[in-house]
Amino acid sequence: MKERTQALAGVFQSTELVRQAACHGTWSGFAATACLHSLFVLEAESTDAIYGGGGRVKLGAETLLAILHGEARYADSLRYAVGLLQIERKFRRAPKIQDQVGHRLEEIARLGEDLEPHEREDLQATEISALYSETISRLVPRIVVNGKPQYLKNQRTVNWVRTLLLAGLRSATLWHQLGGGRFELMFGRKTLIRDAQSLLMN
Repeated sequence: MKERTQALAGVFQSTELVRQAACHGTWSGFAATACLHSLFVLEAESTDAIYGGGGRVKLGAETLLAILHGEARYADSLRYAVGLLQIERKFRRAPKIQDQVGHRLEEIARLGEDLEPHEREDLQATEISALYSETISRLVPRIVVNGKPQYLKNQRTVNWVRTLLLAGLRSATLWHQLGGGRFELMFGRKTLIRDAQSLLMN
């Protein structure tokens, strides 16, 4: 169950970063790097291996706890997460898109090895943004991101928003693979709170 909660925290980390980027034009680089790198770990023995440890999804755990406690300022983060969980069901039934995304992510993971870390991540985000537009954007419901126009017109911000949404979809897929579903969201609130709190202690 803890791994399942960690995957759900991965979803909310991605969506909270999207909210930050769209509304403020800045976002937590540490948390975003964890989301980006999770896209390149397509096969792993544990959720820790995907995210780089429970401590790398603390923002997601904090967001999940805030939402479970009814904090309204995270409404957009919740809306994006619900959208990603809906898209995940469509993605699961689209093997051609799955193959296309998987193969392209393997290529993107190798890009920019001679660059500085932040330059390499921006390059990878640019390529992932294009991949998202070619694949996930075709699935419904499409996620409409709310924010300030001056930020949503900035190409770097747009690239990272799409990258973070794809990372959120990757976490939503992991949540499903670990047995997560509507039942757990509706009736497993106490367990989710307990496990999210334990993630914050890592």
